[in-house]
Amino acid sequence: MHALKPFLLAVAAVALAAPAAAQVTGYEGAQFVKAIQDGKSDDALKLMQDHPSVVNARDINGQTPLIASIESRAEDWTGFLLQQGADPDTPNGQGETPLMAAAKIGFQDAVGWLLGSGAKVDATNRMGETALIIAVQHRQVPIVRALLEAGADPDKADSAQGYSARDYAKRDNRTPELLRIIQSKKPAR
Repeated sequence: MHALKPFLLAVAAVALAAPAAAQVTGYEGAQFVKAIQDGKSDDALKLMQDHPSVVNARDINGQTPLIASIESRAEDWTGFLLQQGADPDTPNGQGETPLMAAAKIGFQDAVGWLLGSGAKVDATNRMGETALIIAVQHRQVPIVRALLEAGADPDKADSAQGYSARDYAKRDNRTPELLRIIQSKKPAR
C-alpha cells in the first residue's frame, strides 16, 4: 500500500489519539463523504477526530467514504480508511461495493487493498453483477486477472441479463484478451 502523505500521517496520529465523541449522525457522515469527494483533508480529518465512527458512515444517497475515496482515486484516503477499519464490503445506495467501484474505474491498487482486507470477491449489486462482471464490461484486464486469482467465479450470472463474466467476455470482440484470461479458468460445475 502506498504510504500516506506526510500531512495525513501527522494529522491522523493526532486525530485518532483523541477520545471518541458522541455517536456520528447522518449530517457528519454526509459532511465526511463530501470532504473526501472535494479533497478537503483538513475537514475530513477534523470530522474523523470528533466522530471516529464516521469511517463507515453514509451520506443521504447512501454513498460511503470508502467508495467516495475510490471514485476520486484518492490513494491516500482509500488506504487510510481501510487501515482505520472501513468495511470493505459496505455498498453504496445503488448496491455497489467498494470492489465494484474500483473494478469499474480500473483502480488496481484499491482492488488489491480491498481483497487484502477481506472484501467478498463474488458479492453482487442490485442487478446481480459481481466485480468480475463489471471489470469485464469495462475492459479492465489487470483487474480481471486479479479477481480471478482471488477466486472470483467467472460463471456466476447476473440477474439482469442472465450473463456471467465469461458470457460478457465472449460477446466483447474488442478485447479478446478478456476471454483468453477467463477461458484459462475452468467452469465451476
